[in-house]
Amino acid sequence: MPGRLALKQLDALVRRGEIDTVLTVFPDTFGRLMGKRVVGSYFLDHVADEGAHACIYLFTVDMEMEPLPGFKLTSWERGYGDMKVVPDLGTLRVVPWLAKTALVFCDVYTEEGEPIEEAPRWVLKRQVARAAAQGFVVKTAAELELYCFRESFEEARAKRYHALTPVAGYLEDYHILQTTKEEPLIRAIRNGMEAADVPVETSKGEWGRGQEEINLRFAEALEMADRTALYKHGAKEIAHLMGAAVTFMAKYDMGAAGSSFHLHSSLWDKTGRKALFATGAGAAARGGSPLFGHWLAGQLAMARELAYFYAPGVNSYKRYQAASFAPTRIVAGWDNRTCGFRLCGERQGLRVENRIPGADANPYLAFAATIAAGLHGIASRLKAPKLYEGNAYEDTTLPQVPKTLREAIAELERSKVARAAFGERVVEHYLHTARLEQQAFDQVVTDWELMRNFERI
Repeated sequence: MPGRLALKQLDALVRRGEIDTVLTVFPDTFGRLMGKRVVGSYFLDHVADEGAHACIYLFTVDMEMEPLPGFKLTSWERGYGDMKVVPDLGTLRVVPWLAKTALVFCDVYTEEGEPIEEAPRWVLKRQVARAAAQGFVVKTAAELELYCFRESFEEARAKRYHALTPVAGYLEDYHILQTTKEEPLIRAIRNGMEAADVPVETSKGEWGRGQEEINLRFAEALEMADRTALYKHGAKEIAHLMGAAVTFMAKYDMGAAGSSFHLHSSLWDKTGRKALFATGAGAAARGGSPLFGHWLAGQLAMARELAYFYAPGVNSYKRYQAASFAPTRIVAGWDNRTCGFRLCGERQGLRVENRIPGADANPYLAFAATIAAGLHGIASRLKAPKLYEGNAYEDTTLPQVPKTLREAIAELERSKVARAAFGERVVEHYLHTARLEQQAFDQVVTDWELMRNFERI
């Protein structure tokens, strides 16, 4: 069965009884896949052409699905009405780890047919369109790290996620013997993604106990965001089906390495066939084209103001620890993993690797922020930075990655570039989301406070 499906192929599969369910999904604020399971014949008869409906409140809830107050998009006062969910039929594909199931990504509209600008897929599509208007195709890639545990999700929840058992007892970076022990799960994820037309390059052991990294093949930004969202969702489903658990938290344990989302980006011509960053081969290519310099300079200039889109939660900022392979300084270096931005590749592969995002980032928003930053650098003709050499962790003269969500909120609040790129409506929506997340955390009494203070204060 092919991974990607044309509508005619889906029709034939449904008629033969090989597909009976179509998942109609869209990413929510956190990048989670939301939607409905539609009977295959009903999808073909109605949803493929007419779309479906869902409650618009899905963009104004927290991680616990609690409706949050104060959003302009919708509210109790406005009745939490419906929105229209329209399939992007070019994304139709099989889901090989679920029986007789296909999936299609959707865009969301008001009942009047207007795009819901706050929706992450629209946020990214608007930035892709801005780049296209200037004759550019943006290509991105994602390297996401995750931790694997012997407990199932249900067992982990029953233990309140404490004292979990990673699948490894020692650090396993590039370790073949240990990753062989994890291979039943990781192989199932790799092969499941391949069969769902989410091409995978490699997997490897990472720096933590039970930590793996699976690298997806690069693609145009919207396609890459869809692939990344499906990968994160599918890895959890496959783990569940095998009685295991995985997490993409940025920092699941204070004593463990954080999980990154290394975000690679490059610019191509409007045909998508000619890369625009490279100028030559070998050491001569490191400086890149003037366009490359502007793009890189934009990433550096906007790293603090757009940090929320790379690190969307309170937990995200606990990953930024010196000498942990997570960056603390906003600087660019050639193949230097102490820097926030690492330059790598040559010829058509020359690219910028942004090491700031964590594995918890919403890929649509992270890619949108990357494009907005790069286009700002191009429009302002920002000067290419001098590449950094040495240990950036120890250089206190360099600007810092924001240390807290509260600091990132303040940076986004003051950002004129973000408001110009995304629009006032989108920026205020995500600022409100971030403020409510910070407020929720500020009210919690943590285990750390109890252990530190209960008896001794």
